[in-house]
Amino acid sequence: MLDLDSTDIPLHGKQEERFFHGYYGHYCYLPLYMVCGEFVLCARLRPSNIDGAKGSVAEVERIVEQIRQAWPQVRIILRGDSGFCRDELLTWCEAHGVDYVVGLAQNARLLREIVVASAQAESQFQQTGKAARVFTEFVYQTRNSWSRARRVIAKAEHLEKGSNPRYLVTSLSAQETTFPAPSRWGAKSLYEELYCARGDMENRLKEQMMLFADRTSTSWLRSNQIRLYCSTVAYQLMQALRRLGLAGTELAQAQCHTVRLKLLKIGAQVRITVRKIWVSMSTGYPYLDLFRQVYRNLEVIPLR
Repeated sequence: MLDLDSTDIPLHGKQEERFFHGYYGHYCYLPLYMVCGEFVLCARLRPSNIDGAKGSVAEVERIVEQIRQAWPQVRIILRGDSGFCRDELLTWCEAHGVDYVVGLAQNARLLREIVVASAQAESQFQQTGKAARVFTEFVYQTRNSWSRARRVIAKAEHLEKGSNPRYLVTSLSAQETTFPAPSRWGAKSLYEELYCARGDMENRLKEQMMLFADRTSTSWLRSNQIRLYCSTVAYQLMQALRRLGLAGTELAQAQCHTVRLKLLKIGAQVRITVRKIWVSMSTGYPYLDLFRQVYRNLEVIPLR
């Protein structure tokens, strides 16, 4: 499962390719991220005066090729919000055997498609006073931008504040049973179980910022890209520490910031002799037992 997303890195100087972004309301860069579970596969720094999906086809193509070199038969599904609903990306996925579940921005034609479902959701809300959802699906093609018709999932939702419709476009069929088995991707399960799970990617982006991914203190885009790469490598090391060293401990699910504060930012006295380097930690360190457990966990990992 590959998740695509973009975010903002605010700029406070006169950096190269500095532009104002109307949605975020400040000058920023607009990095493109691709994540697979807890692994960050792409962190591409971009100026913010572009379409949010720009460059995504090239990055997806590069990463899919590398994945298939290692696992030729692996099933790949791409997820993204409506900012990535571009015919170029969807067509590439269809041509290369990559499935997708991507958000779709609403318009007047899409709203007309769910008039009945919206009325049902509103009726349920009036009866129960609780948020009501009705799911439906249909085949849809834009008038100009799409090269073909595609399956669209619609969520007709009614809340206290009113109607709240959402749409997805997907290459998965309703009879899909191969991933993740044995689920069938009907409209409701595809939206609630598969698409909404992409929200976990936000945690990866937050952890990137905890590791100074937003530090863009040089004047040039390329050197700031190198800083972003360094932050990404730091995250991968922290993720490996969490996966291998912290397994079975109280910090097994902790965020990078917590791991840094409790495990790595420790005061110690360093003494260098002719033959050894002595690192003396404080006896008052509150996580001494945890530190020892992590050390033992890492000791048993075979070197390759």
